[in-house]
Order: sequence, then structure tokens, then C-alpha cells
Amino acid sequence: MMNLNEKLHSLDEQGKPIKIGLVGAGQMGKGMVSQISRMKGIYTAAIADINGERAVDAYVASGIPSSEIIKASNLIQIDDAIKSGKPVVTEDASLIANAELVDVVIDATGIPEAGAALALQSITNKKHIVMLSVETDITIGPILKKLADSAGIVYTGSAGDEPGAIKELYDFADALGFEIIVAGKGKNNPLDREATPETLSEQAKKNNMNPKMLTCFVDGTKTMVEMTAVANAVGFIPDCRGMHGPKAEVDELPKIFSLKEQGGILNRKGVVDFANGVAPGVFVVVTTDLETIHEELRYLKMGDGPNYVFYRPYHLCSIETPLSAVRAYIYNEPTIVPLGRPKAETVAVAKRDLRAGEYLDGIGGFTVYGIIEEYEVAKTSGFLPIGLVNDKTRVKTDIKKGEIITYNMVEIDNESPVVQLRKLQEKIVG
Repeated sequence: MMNLNEKLHSLDEQGKPIKIGLVGAGQMGKGMVSQISRMKGIYTAAIADINGERAVDAYVASGIPSSEIIKASNLIQIDDAIKSGKPVVTEDASLIANAELVDVVIDATGIPEAGAALALQSITNKKHIVMLSVETDITIGPILKKLADSAGIVYTGSAGDEPGAIKELYDFADALGFEIIVAGKGKNNPLDREATPETLSEQAKKNNMNPKMLTCFVDGTKTMVEMTAVANAVGFIPDCRGMHGPKAEVDELPKIFSLKEQGGILNRKGVVDFANGVAPGVFVVVTTDLETIHEELRYLKMGDGPNYVFYRPYHLCSIETPLSAVRAYIYNEPTIVPLGRPKAETVAVAKRDLRAGEYLDGIGGFTVYGIIEEYEVAKTSGFLPIGLVNDKTRVKTDIKKGEIITYNMVEIDNESPVVQLRKLQEKIVG
């Protein structure tokens, strides 16, 4: 991220700002528009949301009078507004991906189906695409990256989201030549696998959150999804199904996340995990085989070794997302992407007893939660990726609460763009 500020100041001085097309004006999108309004060399050229007034509100919250905002329903109107420098909103996300002057598309929908379609359209139109939907990335990220590479543009996850923040720490430690034992994040919601939007409705209202979003945090799915993204981006695996997830303070992480023969909990190095008690931070635990480096780290108050933690005590979610757009546009580099064939998978588990004939409802709902597993194990076992579950997924046989759902237990929605891209991914990537 070094020198991006100088690059942005230069673009601003030249009068050539990066033009962002944002899809999704919910909590994350709205905050992003306001943050971009205070940055140099970049601006939000257009916003799409199925609720047009929400898109207008996002601009207004950033200081733009509603009287200056253009409402568009076709591509000509979008392009004309951008050419004239007017902020423009639409309810049609495809117009953002097709707009001639948009440089980078940002998906802030949080919906895998919408994210998949938007990413594909953006790549087809040779526009960099920044995905906030980690759920989409862990399901079809490898094929989207491959398609983006072929088109000569950047497909990337977002800075500020926990996977992106972890990847920055990983890159730092890896560049310095440290051996990285574990890459991880904190979790601050008490784990409740039975949580539903109904049981969390009051808490969601109090926190001004979507109940489904809060549910996927509390039932653990979000943590599993995020660490799957990290695993696929750095080549690590979970040490065990679901990861360990110990309770820990920051200074305890190097000891806890060490091998069992060293008094820790790990069976092997090179794994992803999480810890209760260090949220909202992210971390990597590292070591070295050089005594001189151990001496230096002890001198620098990094602990007694042999393991050390590099910890970032915050991640700023969508506030940092514009930096991924800038990095893609200026350097043609992603923040975080899958390496290729996945290393981990988040698979669907029955949240309650399920009966043949009923339909599932997906992430953050009443019927399933996600748990991380090694990709090869999940593939061999026929486990169903949670990113393929939607409200058209029909149960074919009774499934017990806590049972991992397999492909042969359900009928998946073959018309879904996510399912179609996943099938293509498995043919090409494996």
C-alpha cells in the first residue's frame, strides 16, 4: 500500500481520477461512498442498488445534494451523466458493469448470486472487479480469477475485510523470510451454531444490522468463510475440521499456536485458525531458524520465542475497500485472490433436523451453517459447498441436525450463475 497516497494526489492534480462504479448501497456501500468522497484521485461515478433511494441516500450522506443526482434507467443516461461529471444512480447493476467510463467495479451486495453475475459482466467488459462478497470468492474465486487474467484485468478481494488484512500481514512476514506457522483472526461473537435471524432479531435491530448478517457471524459461518479465503490465497489448510478457535489474549497466541510437542495445540504448521478474545484484530504467528533473529526479536520486545506474533488490532471493512480499487487500477495487482486449486472449503451443515421435500435458505438463515474443511477431503466426500446453497436448494432425504450435507442429499439450483461457474471451475481448475 506504500505510495498509493502520492499516486492518488498525482491523479488528482492531472484531473484524471479513478472512476468507481459501486453496486450495493447498504451499510458497507454507504460508508464506502463517504470515505471515497474524502480521498484524492478517485470518486464514486455511479451507484446501483435495487432500492434506488438507498443509492441516492449514499451520495447525500457523503455531502452531495439530492438535486444534483441523476437517476438513470439505461446505459446512455449512465454514460452521459459520468461524462458530465454528475453523480448517477440506477437500480440496474448491469449498467455499472457496462458503463464505458467506469474504471473499477466494486461489489458490495453481499449476495453470492448477484456477485457472481456482476463479476462475470465486469470481466467481460474488461473492468477491474473488487469483491466484498467473500462467500462468492470461496465458491467460484479461482474461475473468476482465471477469467480476469485472460481478460487482462484484476479480480480481487477487498482490503479492510479480514482476509485482506490477514494477507497483508502474511505478505509482510513472508517477504522478510519468516516461517509462518498460522494465519488467523479474532472472533468476538459468542459461537452459537443454532442462531437464526429470529433468535437474533432484537440484537440485530439494536445494532442496526441485517439479521441474516448477524446470524452468519454468530453461528460461525462468517469466520469459516473468511479463513477459507485466506487458506486459498496463501496455500494453507485448517489443522482440523472447523479449526481450533481457542480463547486467547494477543500475548498468548505464539504459545497456543505452536506444535503439540512444543506445548501448543497444532498438529502441523502452515494452517489457518481463529481465536476468541483478540477481535477485531488479525494476526500471523511466525518463527525462524536463525538464533541471531531470535536474539533481535527478544531485544525488540517481541517475546521469548521460539514463536512470535505479528498482530494488527483493527480492520476497517469497507472503509479500506477503495485501496483495493486503487491498487488494481494503478499497479494492476490484487489485494487477495485464490492461488488456483482451492486448499479449503466451507461446507454446509444442518442447523436443525431437515426433512425430505423442504428447501434450504443459505448463509445466515434457519437451515444451515458453514464449517471449514480441507478441500481435498470435502471434494472426495462429496460435501456441499455452502456457497451453492440458496432458497431453491431442495432436500431429497432426511438430514440430522449437525450432519454435513452432501451433494446427493439435495437438488441444487442448476440455473444459478454460482452453480454454473462452479461446474466450469471444477472442469478447469479441479
